[in-house]
Amino acid sequence: MNNVANKNATLEILVSTKDQNSDTFIHKMFKNCPNFAHQVLVINQSNNKLKICKDNFHVINSDEIGLSRSRNLAIKTAKSDLCLFSDDDIIYEPNFDSIVIKAFDLLPDADIITFQMNDFEGNLFKKYPKISLHNKKSVSTVNSVVIAFRRASVKLNHVLFDTNFGLGSIFETADEYVFLRNALDKKLKIYHHPTVILSHNIESSGQKAGSDKIIFARGGLFAKYYGILSYFKLFHYIFLLFKLKFISFDQVISKYIKGLEGIKRYYKIKTQ
Repeated sequence: MNNVANKNATLEILVSTKDQNSDTFIHKMFKNCPNFAHQVLVINQSNNKLKICKDNFHVINSDEIGLSRSRNLAIKTAKSDLCLFSDDDIIYEPNFDSIVIKAFDLLPDADIITFQMNDFEGNLFKKYPKISLHNKKSVSTVNSVVIAFRRASVKLNHVLFDTNFGLGSIFETADEYVFLRNALDKKLKIYHHPTVILSHNIESSGQKAGSDKIIFARGGLFAKYYGILSYFKLFHYIFLLFKLKFISFDQVISKYIKGLEGIKRYYKIKTQ
């Protein structure tokens, strides 16, 4: 989809959070941006009624469960030209908003742009691919909080998150990957802009990758995209976990079985 650069584009931050009853987390997120004036939409999945008394903040208290449902509600509710996904545990860099808006000016045909982030020690969060235009392989490296998009492109093409994937869902991973794959399947252009816009706490990807719930979720993800080949993809994934010492040799069979459960669960969902 071709887009015309708009130097007066509006930006909206789409924050997904849960069980919040005060705006303390907002102060931490924007502590480097004291005069932030763009729109902020907060989806608070909670029985608590969060209120933020600032003109540029809009809060929706939702009784839905799951990060993908939160993101989808944010997409449907947002009103600005450009949107940036966000969580409650990140800290924005000064002038991150200008970086995002200027990136879309520089890339007028971009429907989605991904950025980079640091850990709280000031180091790059991960090794980012040296690319400018994303493909099906490279989108697997993207975290949701560095995804910005043109609202019109995403809504016109009905690009949403699959509510079976992501935190609080059946398969608790890969929600951003599925979202971006959906966008690629709709022929949207996804660029990578190698600039840091925020900081996020570093996590042990090894511990997560070898956990039962992530292996179960990977099984579901492989089933979604690879069909009969999902069994081979799962075997390769388990082999890599063992090779990288995320799991031990005596765990290989039990972990593979856990992945098979994920494949079976996905097929069951699709036939319901």
